[in-house]
Amino acid sequence: MPATLAQTDAREARTRQILKCGTPEASPGCQVTVRYLYQTIRVLPPEMTFAQLQLGAALVAADKRWVGVQMVAPEDNPASLANYSLHMKMVDFLTDHGRKVPVALHAGELTLKYATPADLRSHVAQAIRVAGARRIGHGVDFAQEDGAEALAAEAAAKGVLVEINLSSNDAILEVRGRAHPYGWLRQRGVPTSLSTDDAGLLRIDLSGEYARAAEEGASYQDLKRSARNAIAFSFLSGEGLWGDPGAYARPAKACAGQIGAETPKPGPCAALVAGSDKAREQWRHERLLAQFEAGQPAR
Repeated sequence: MPATLAQTDAREARTRQILKCGTPEASPGCQVTVRYLYQTIRVLPPEMTFAQLQLGAALVAADKRWVGVQMVAPEDNPASLANYSLHMKMVDFLTDHGRKVPVALHAGELTLKYATPADLRSHVAQAIRVAGARRIGHGVDFAQEDGAEALAAEAAAKGVLVEINLSSNDAILEVRGRAHPYGWLRQRGVPTSLSTDDAGLLRIDLSGEYARAAEEGASYQDLKRSARNAIAFSFLSGEGLWGDPGAYARPAKACAGQIGAETPKPGPCAALVAGSDKAREQWRHERLLAQFEAGQPAR
């Protein structure tokens, strides 16, 4: 673990150097708050995957920059399919069902072109119910799983977010338009947030994903909620600015009437923002959103 933390320090230092952080020529990227998910590889022998998960859990306990564990590599790989249920039990055991270590899992990145009907029955369900995942990557087969309506209601009630990867799912799985579950999930109140997935391979960015979502029927309110959800259902530490994440109609009592202002008033709201990574990022986002909606340049 010390070697991994040293690598984290070195890479962050190099990033700050490239972006010229702390100098008059600093890039806007210097203002971005960065946190890390430890990625484990699901196509390896199970004992190696288990060891990687152990390291990820230890990193989260040791360093606030590491906020959760993830599981990656093709879900339709024979080893991934054969060991999927075992992997979910590993994650459950090592993270205390996500209570000690937040869990984000790529799950349901499958279609009948790449997997059997049996494989499409329960991957998202196992990620949520067995492993304790609070974020689901892709979830393309969500609506085809056994008891999909009940699973969607459970995800909505628990606040399990599904990361939506429109371009990636089109390019890799050939799932697009009305065949994609993005609209189905929104209709059922499941928190969703647009993301890029294979940005480097597909030469895409998040702005393009928002534009694509709008072209495929997402409203401005859907896009606004997506951006808010990305922070509210993140693994950032601390309490948030909203008492109803996902709906955003009820601000936290400490900041009622202040969200969107340039700075919080001295007192409970200022204390909340100062003491919570999540509230701080939400405050910054809401300020930029208020400026955008007022037609003002961002500062």
